[in-house]
Amino acid sequence: MDVFVTGATGYIGGTVVAKLIAAGHQVTGLARDEGRAALLRERGIAPVVGTLDDLDVLDSAARAADAVVNAANADNPFAARVLVDALRGSGKRYIQTSGTSIVSDNAGGQGGGTVYREDMPLNALPEKAGRIATDRMILDAANDGVHSAIICPCLIYGQGLGVRPHSPQIPTFIALAKESGVPRHIGAGENIWSHVHIEDCADAFLLALDKAPAGSFFYVEGGEASMRDVNRAVGRMLGMGEATETFPMTEALRAWGPGMAFAMSSNVRVNADKARALLGWQPSGVGLFEDIENGSYRVYR
Repeated sequence: MDVFVTGATGYIGGTVVAKLIAAGHQVTGLARDEGRAALLRERGIAPVVGTLDDLDVLDSAARAADAVVNAANADNPFAARVLVDALRGSGKRYIQTSGTSIVSDNAGGQGGGTVYREDMPLNALPEKAGRIATDRMILDAANDGVHSAIICPCLIYGQGLGVRPHSPQIPTFIALAKESGVPRHIGAGENIWSHVHIEDCADAFLLALDKAPAGSFFYVEGGEASMRDVNRAVGRMLGMGEATETFPMTEALRAWGPGMAFAMSSNVRVNADKARALLGWQPSGVGLFEDIENGSYRVYR
């Protein structure tokens, strides 16, 4: 297939693109400028220069492709709508990236939280309403000739296969530990996040292109861990031992902004049995703690 991918120079999109090419597909990727376009050409990707605000560019590229993967920004409803509209009535496959922060509970570092499956109603925070509405619009397009599906990953870790090597969460914790002299987490750090290796996450996208029923939504996760245990792994990697300290929310808000501060202090727990059953998805990447201590994150020491 000829697959148009937004976010092709990003962490998720770049890894999806690499796996699409390895599987024999042709890929056209959105690049915000000529510099990014050159990076795509080096990787065998045909660039389309534009941003998510260039709606005419998105429309044209989507119509020309056999399938579309939107891996650029889960919170941009305008780009998603244009891409979906371009495919209406075509039967073409459209895969949207969402994210499990839609189940955030603003727990302030306290443990617990509901483990969500796809058929469970969301008790969403107000700031997540837009993403949920965008997801619903995409799924509803299955009733109008778009073979749509949504992949909803959790905390993604590991070495990406594209231009961008890592997502921001673990490197941010590492930088905070180095600055403070001790790993830190918001509140007690007992809040739990599901997590998934980047290559396992990308595999779910490829399986969805091949197997996902129209109008389907999938959580993807390969395990879960508390933020305290994540930061203990950071401490071991940095030679700081097992001790951790609280990062007060007031400081976290100043340093990280509300989006990341509230997310990293929430419980975000999901179950991926549906992806395993319907897509045949089986995560096999190196574990989170192993990757922090002995794998790809050692470059940040």
